[in-house]
Amino acid sequence: MPVISRFYGLIIKMFFRQSEHNPPHFHAIYGEYVGEFNIQTLEMIEGDLPLKARNLVKEWAQLHQEELMDIWTTQEFKEVKPLE
Repeated sequence: MPVISRFYGLIIKMFFRQSEHNPPHFHAIYGEYVGEFNIQTLEMIEGDLPLKARNLVKEWAQLHQEELMDIWTTQEFKEVKPLE
């Protein structure tokens, strides 16, 4: 699973397989914690990310929502700017 962004100790990844299941989503990893986020709603679908990390991921995803959806749709890897 390629890394598309890193910031504040968070690693954001997305699968790049045509058979990947819906809804469109990405994965966030923070130490031993993980979360899976719906690109369209920005809600955490599953996982155990702490609230502070979850809020940082949502803030980042909101800024890059179109870009994330484009990556999901085209299945073309590109890095996304980190949260600053």
